[in-house]
Parts: sequence; C-alpha cells; structure tokens
Amino acid sequence: MPHHFSHPLPTEIHHADDLNLSHFDYNLPDALIAQMPASERTASRLLVVGEVLQDNYFSDVLAQLRKGDVLVLNNTKVIKARLFGHKSTGGKVEVMLDRVSGTHECIAQIRASKTPQNGSVIQITDDCALTVLSKNERFYHLQSNQPILEILDTHGHLPLPPYINHEADGFDAQRYQTVFAQKDGAVAAPTAGLHFDETLLKKAQEKGVLLAYVTLHVGAGTFLPVSTQDLSAHSMHEEWYEIPERTAQLINQARAEKRRVVSVGTTSLRALESAYVQQNPNKQSDWQMRAATNETRLFIRPPYQFGVVDALITNFHLPQSTLLMLVSAFSGVRAIRAAYDHAIDKGYRFFSYGDAMWLNRAS
Repeated sequence: MPHHFSHPLPTEIHHADDLNLSHFDYNLPDALIAQMPASERTASRLLVVGEVLQDNYFSDVLAQLRKGDVLVLNNTKVIKARLFGHKSTGGKVEVMLDRVSGTHECIAQIRASKTPQNGSVIQITDDCALTVLSKNERFYHLQSNQPILEILDTHGHLPLPPYINHEADGFDAQRYQTVFAQKDGAVAAPTAGLHFDETLLKKAQEKGVLLAYVTLHVGAGTFLPVSTQDLSAHSMHEEWYEIPERTAQLINQARAEKRRVVSVGTTSLRALESAYVQQNPNKQSDWQMRAATNETRLFIRPPYQFGVVDALITNFHLPQSTLLMLVSAFSGVRAIRAAYDHAIDKGYRFFSYGDAMWLNRAS
C-alpha cells in the first residue's frame, strides 16, 4: 500500500514531545475533497477500523452498535455566520463569526482591505451595524446594535468550510445541518452527525441503543491550521459546551454497567472529555459525570488518556489539524495512518461532506 503521510514516525511513541506537526501531514488528491454530500445521508461510506479494515456503507453502522450503548450526539445548530458589509469609507468587509458571546456581542474573523481599528463601524444594512471593540490575535470582539442572532438570521449566509468551492444554497441549508440540530450557535457542522437520518436513529433505538445529547458550538477555529512544529506551543481555540443532567446520568449508568459510550463526532467527544478533565483533575476511575456548562480549550494529541468515550464515529480530517491528532490519540497514530492510506487508495471522500470512520479506543 502506498504511504501518503509525508514524514516517517519515530520507532516508539511514549511522550507527546515525540511527535511534531510534520507527523500529521499527508497528501490528499483534490478530487477526494467532497464538494457535495452523498445522495442520501446514510449512503456515505463507512470505514471500520480494527484489526482489519472493513469497507461498508454508513447504514451498516448498526452492525457496530450494541444493545446498551450510549450514542452521544451533538445537537448544536449551524447559524448563518457569514455577514457582508462595508466600512464608513465604503470598503467591503466580510465578517465570519467564531461564536456568539452575548445577546449583542460576538467573536469573529474579519476580511477587509485594511485592518479595522477599535471603534470602527461595519455597516451591514442601513439600520444594522457592528462596532469593533477589540482585537486578540486574528479574532475581533464585536458589538451589534441589534440582537446578533436576529441579524444573522435575517442577513447572514451559511458558512460552508473554506475547502468547499460553491456558495451555500437551499440544498446546503438542509444537508449541512444534522436532523437533530436544536441549539443555535455553531459556525460549522458537527459533520459525523450528518450521516444519520431519522430512520437510522430509530433503528438504533429499536436495537436497544440509548440516545444522549450534548451541545458543543463548533467555532471557526476548527478550520485553523496548526502553525507551529512544536505542538506544545499550539493554543487551542475556545468552544462552549453543555452536558445535560440526563446525559450525565446515562453515561454514569453505562460506565457502572460496563456498557460503551459511543461518541458521534470529535465535537461530542471533546465535550465529554473536557468535562472529564475539568471535573476529575486526578483522573480517578470512580469519577462520576456531572451536568456541566463550560468553555473548553482541550487539546487532545498522542498519547492521551481518555476517560469517557469507548468508540468514535468521525469523518476524515484535514492534514496537520488538531482533529487528526485527536483521532490519532484515540485509535493510535499507526492505525490512523493505515486507515487514511487505505481510504485514499480506495477513493473515500474526505472532510465535511465526505465519508465516515468507526474507531475503537486503543487504550
């Protein structure tokens, strides 16, 4: 099998410092970057990663699920996070929200010919404007003269990822949203959840799988490349998450009865593992999940001790991304490399509108 990763791994990996950014770089043909989703949600492919690699369709995921599994889904809802406006000088401005931080406030990236200064006003319409309060690295703190979610709903555009080369339309408005999306706040979809339709979720429940929900509002930072070879120097973007009481109870019951917690997507996993880290700093095995609302900057990279999640459903992730590092920590760097090499050779479709993987926790 050809090797698509550009840098060989060290013979042994014992510490986080044994790996750097180049170890997570791979070569992907542009033709494998999915520009549109599969015809039906469950018609995407599913690569089951285990001792052998199994090529399936996503509808076959039921064969991987067991009675008693807790299937954790992220019910965040993608908002119309792209805004177009102009400065007082007439210069065009594009605003890409990272997250809503208050009724009249947000954190965003701005694209303009000149960097907006503190106090400058971005006019969206005659009666709708954003004022620049401050800047922190590449993110701006903005204040709106109307509730920000109302502005987005009326004037915003769906924020497709930067590697998708068409403008969002009505089809994207439906398919770049999970069927269980409920809580406004994400600027990117939790893409593993896009493969489920109502029928598949019902069949899972009929098999005895328990559905549980978390919310993690995916930020635009999820697409930002890691810019330093030394991974310990990377600063993770901040994301807001919530774990409801019922979800905490279902997870605690499953752990007590040695049943699996299956995370749908890296976003659900980050919420669960963030709660584990924040609530259980000493990593006690008898720890109990508690309902939580918090912010997370958790950076998961090999090696990492997972506390909650036993299996993960996920899409294929960008080269040199923190999400590729996360799945490598979950199933092992070599196992992920072999899976990605296989997927590229077999023509799997990559990234947000692409195919999926089933991963089991390596340790």
